[in-house]
Amino acid sequence: MNLTRDELKASVSAQMPQKRWKHTEGVMQSAIVLAKRYGADPVKAEIAAILHDVAKYWSTERQEQVLREQALNDELLLYDKPLWHAEVGAYTAQTEYGVDDEEILNAIRYHTSGRVGMTVLEKVICLADYIEPGRDFPGVDHIRSLAEHSLEAGLVAGFDSTIQLLVAKRQIIFPLTVLSRNDLVKQLQLEGEL
Repeated sequence: MNLTRDELKASVSAQMPQKRWKHTEGVMQSAIVLAKRYGADPVKAEIAAILHDVAKYWSTERQEQVLREQALNDELLLYDKPLWHAEVGAYTAQTEYGVDDEEILNAIRYHTSGRVGMTVLEKVICLADYIEPGRDFPGVDHIRSLAEHSLEAGLVAGFDSTIQLLVAKRQIIFPLTVLSRNDLVKQLQLEGEL
């Protein structure tokens, strides 16, 4: 990485409204706690958390251009635009910020959808995004409670809330989110937690 931690924070915070930066700070705080609790690298967790929403407030045209021109996961273009920033963010972390750690890049890439076979760091960033202290949505306290004991249970509850919201709004559900949820449920079943 080319920047110090403070330079990285300054650069990323300049690309979003103050309210979103406050969210990012909450994700950083939650990610470090979860990383220490579940055995992920807290330094990697902090870097991934700082960068997870770096492209969130770019115009959809700019995000689409990056997805197309860089031959990134263009399947995303068939789904809701709020999914795009994760893939674009991972690309930006690598190309503009010099992040070459694949685990950090994947934690950014999959923080909105999850994926089958998530690493501990990927689970930490995804769950931290759901439970950071500024989040206030129905069921968030339940997700936070589950996160005290299980990354997987917390994430299943988080994905369930997202899927239920999308169903209620009659919106398309990104298939990877359903696959991610199902993979986590299988993990919990194998561990006897379900």
